[in-house]
Amino acid sequence: MKKIFFLLPLVLSGCFNDTNDIRAHIASVQANTKNHIEPMPEVRVFNHFDYEAQELRSPFDLPQPEVIQEKMQQMSGCLSPDPRRRKQPLEKFAISDLTMRGTLGELGITWGLVEASDATLHRVSVGSYVGLFNGKITEVNQKYVAVVELVPDGAGCWAERDTVITMSESD
Repeated sequence: MKKIFFLLPLVLSGCFNDTNDIRAHIASVQANTKNHIEPMPEVRVFNHFDYEAQELRSPFDLPQPEVIQEKMQQMSGCLSPDPRRRKQPLEKFAISDLTMRGTLGELGITWGLVEASDATLHRVSVGSYVGLFNGKITEVNQKYVAVVELVPDGAGCWAERDTVITMSESD
């Protein structure tokens, strides 16, 4: 019990009323703090207009089944890429990101050396695919690589577009 009375003054000596350092810190924070609040942004005027297409189909309703079937029949005769075909490495680059660097040939077969924008060099031949739009190589010669791309026409079909990858000037 005597030990507790001996430690009690020691513990209570930590509690005192001198708070000058805390008051000085609060005063410095209040002196350095800005009391400016940004004004509220102006509210824009809402321009109301009346919906005048009540007789047309609501954009929130599903289309009629015969309209969908009609569109599918229209697209069935269109030119389109093969969705099951496995993509080749150069099909992740745009044609504009590909540069022809040279050719290789053996026994009448000519390969083109095409450099991609990531500085990788690829060997391509007639029938290889390049570019983002299912571009199929149709010709390889010493000056260029001819490519036929299938680009969407906006109506659900695809159109052919001829493109070339030309030989670059030596760096």
